[in-house]
Amino acid sequence: MGEQKRKEQTKKSNEFIFRKKNYTFMIIGISFIALGFILMSGGGSDNPNVFNPEIYNWRRIRLAPTLILIGFAIEIYAILLNPNKDS
Repeated sequence: MGEQKRKEQTKKSNEFIFRKKNYTFMIIGISFIALGFILMSGGGSDNPNVFNPEIYNWRRIRLAPTLILIGFAIEIYAILLNPNKDS
């Protein structure tokens, strides 16, 4: 009886926690986060005495942080997703 239980536990320990569907959503979430940070970068000025108003444009203030938050939401969904659930 004990040996059979030990064999079942070793079978279960070889399985991954996440499945392909989880990893797909994780990659999508990471790409949203990376795109948000890429859109947020830049906007500097070559001369420190000159103010560049490009730093406050719509892309850096609204779009990039929204994409980052969407990416984090997708990551949370990917972690909580149960791929073994029958649809």
